[in-house]
Amino acid sequence: MGTDEKPMTFWDHLEVLRGVLFRILAVATVGFIAAFCFKEPLFKLILAPSSPDFILYRWISSIVTLFGFNSTGLQDFNVNLFSTTLTAQFMIHMKMAFYISLIVILPYILYLLFGFIAPALHTDERRSTTRVVIWSYILFMTGIVLDYLIIFPLAFRFLGTYQVSPDIPNIITLESYTNLLITLTLLMGILFELPILAWFLGKLGLIDSAFMKKYRRHAIVVILIIAAVITPTTDIFTLTIVTLPIYLLYEVSIGIIT
Repeated sequence: MGTDEKPMTFWDHLEVLRGVLFRILAVATVGFIAAFCFKEPLFKLILAPSSPDFILYRWISSIVTLFGFNSTGLQDFNVNLFSTTLTAQFMIHMKMAFYISLIVILPYILYLLFGFIAPALHTDERRSTTRVVIWSYILFMTGIVLDYLIIFPLAFRFLGTYQVSPDIPNIITLESYTNLLITLTLLMGILFELPILAWFLGKLGLIDSAFMKKYRRHAIVVILIIAAVITPTTDIFTLTIVTLPIYLLYEVSIGIIT
């Protein structure tokens, strides 16, 4: 800051924040409109896990066949989605366009928000904050991708085909499908922030690596419970697929705060 520059007042900061929020709103609006207009590719992506040709199902079928087992039962998978109210499809279209556009423009939102707070940080603080923001985004997106490719398809296939009696058919609504997709996606994105949370708590002196090692067994039980809630399936394969990455993140967290 030069000698002729005056310190910014509270109202000056508020004006800058207003500009940041306006740009975020403008980009979010453009992103939403773009996502809304590309309805066909948008829902081709969203509805892909409901198809028996989804990459995960084909991958599992190939592995089963490789080991000499019959994969016909795995390929016989068909769940039809229904819309039960007049406005459901239009409202779901808007909702999913909003969420998808928000995920796409998230890096720009983080960039604008970081640009707003960066001038108040020292050089070392700015570098640390930059690393935290970048890794938070990477971990969040990793959780989203893992959920879309593995966790949600397995959960949907199990829940969509589960019947307490052959006389009671499943009628899966599009709203139920998208709600489960959004819930699991956000949950996995948040769970993958575990190393960042551990690092933050370590900086505050609330936990350390010795504490996390001491309660490792307790953490494994909690992780298993969370995995069982996320994917209410009965097979050990699905439970392992969900549990393993969360446990690995726990071990990474121990290394981070050592």
